[in-house]
Amino acid sequence: MNHRGNKTIKYSIKKQFTYIYIALMAGTILLCWFINITFLEKFYIQNRESVLFLAYEKINTASSLGNIETEEFDIELQKIYGKYNLSMVIIDADSKTIKSSSNDTEMLTRQLLDHIFRSTGAEVDSMLNDKGYVIQNTVDPRTKTEYIEMWGVLDNGNLFLFRTALEGIRDSVGIANRFLAYVGICGLILGALVIVYVSKKVTEPILKLTEISKRMTNLDFEIKYDGDSKNEVGVLGHHMNLLSETLEKTISELKTVNNELQKDIDHKTEVDNMRREFVSNVSHELKTPIALIQGYAEGLREGINEDPESMQYYCDVIIDEAFKMNKMVKELMTLSQLEAGVDTFSMERFDMTALVLNAIQSSEILLQQNRIQVRTIEIDHPVYVWGDEFKVEEVFRNYFSNAMNHVGGEKIITISFEIKNEKCRVCVHNTGEAIPEESLEQIWEKFYKVDKARTREYGGSGVGLSIVKAILDAMKQEYGVQNTESGVLFYFELDTR
Repeated sequence: MNHRGNKTIKYSIKKQFTYIYIALMAGTILLCWFINITFLEKFYIQNRESVLFLAYEKINTASSLGNIETEEFDIELQKIYGKYNLSMVIIDADSKTIKSSSNDTEMLTRQLLDHIFRSTGAEVDSMLNDKGYVIQNTVDPRTKTEYIEMWGVLDNGNLFLFRTALEGIRDSVGIANRFLAYVGICGLILGALVIVYVSKKVTEPILKLTEISKRMTNLDFEIKYDGDSKNEVGVLGHHMNLLSETLEKTISELKTVNNELQKDIDHKTEVDNMRREFVSNVSHELKTPIALIQGYAEGLREGINEDPESMQYYCDVIIDEAFKMNKMVKELMTLSQLEAGVDTFSMERFDMTALVLNAIQSSEILLQQNRIQVRTIEIDHPVYVWGDEFKVEEVFRNYFSNAMNHVGGEKIITISFEIKNEKCRVCVHNTGEAIPEESLEQIWEKFYKVDKARTREYGGSGVGLSIVKAILDAMKQEYGVQNTESGVLFYFELDTR
């Protein structure tokens, strides 16, 4: 059994989107957090060193130009202090304070002098080299606070000290990392919710297309994609609708062609079966008369009985069998033309009463010889009907001759008309034995005989009722047979209007 049509979704695109997004977000946040922890402090320190160098450049330039005592420079210097959280002191060669950014000027001055006098002159010269300043990390022995300091000699000979606390930098780095962690977690949660919503919106039309394709595999083309998006999914849905319509139309055409082909195959099979059956039946039906004709003809030739009476009997048998063969061949030709549809019908209005009475009158001698009584009911006035009069007469004569050949008991044949709903039903009833129920539907088939011995006795070929069926089917009229309490009733209908 094929289960491919019931294949379930094992890996949901929505879940894949969500997992991938969460993984990317978490990885990005962790990477940023790692970079912050590893490099942010160093970056801050480098930034502070740049700030110290910037302050040094401004103060050194102002000292060289003699602008260090101006109010404009004080304002600019205060901006640098406030913006970058710097502590600064500038003293002259006599240790007199020229500029200071701190209330504890004495402490800064002492720190600067300690740097100068704690080292020998050679060491100072080596430290200052050609730059005129030194940048280093120090720890305040009193507060145990770590600083990054810049100290040295200005171009005009004054001494200076700038410093900024590293604790503030580290605290800022910690705060930045914590903030990044909080923002990252919130962003991850919010992003997950957003991606779930977005992926749902993206996958809903895909799931709808999946359902459409699943139903299409079962040849169900009723469902259509009704999304109005203009993106790739919308275009795919539109093409799925076109594909569904095309497949439905193509399959419909294929079914139609297949049905026609099947009909042709069935018809060909039926024709082949009919041909084989026809050949078999004709061979069977002709075998007996041919054998009789051959046997009696050989008897005449060999003079088995030379008396005139026997010879006359032999001749009568040959003529009788030849007549039966000729009659059967004519009936077969008539039936063949009717079944092939090559026979034409001339539809005209005629008097059914006259046709029936003429047929009865032409059989008067046979009726008297066999002591058969014919009764007519409601056949005392003209009844006009529409049809091919010649072929309708053939139908009635087949019914009537069939009734004469099978009449029994009281030997009464009753012919009646029933006018109803613009139809005239012609009924032919004969007393006698009923037709077995299993044979009622088969008597219309070619060469079918209920009682073969009796059919042979009166010279029937088994084709008469097949001719009746072919004529009435061609004229699209009802016909049939019924068993009654006293015998058998055959009927057919004709239009009265």
